[in-house]
Amino acid sequence: MSTKTGTSLKTTGKEHHYSSSDFWIKLKHAAFAAGKELVEKSLWLYYASRKPNTPAWAKAAVYSALAYFILPTDTIPDFIPGSGYTDDLAAILAAVATISSYIDDDVKTRASERLTHWFKSAKTD
Repeated sequence: MSTKTGTSLKTTGKEHHYSSSDFWIKLKHAAFAAGKELVEKSLWLYYASRKPNTPAWAKAAVYSALAYFILPTDTIPDFIPGSGYTDDLAAILAAVATISSYIDDDVKTRASERLTHWFKSAKTD
């Protein structure tokens, strides 16, 4: 069973659903292993879903793809080197294609700023 909290769905029982906090935790821990493209496209989806003009059907597509990304068990386990995130990337890219008209320059700029901060600071640490 799931309960709706704000704009995200939380995990209850044995079901896993999208949650903003789980998304940020997953990105923080998996950003470099997942790769810049997957992180960038995930951020596009996240920021597009936060826009008030994004319709419910588009948000549902986003939340489904991001839930797959944060799901601990998926088709190809994330820990497999070289291919662990390919299924996650496929789900994210499908959602990007589905809601592309809601991914505007503002969304891309916000994602780019976050990427620059994360990947730049990692190189200097």
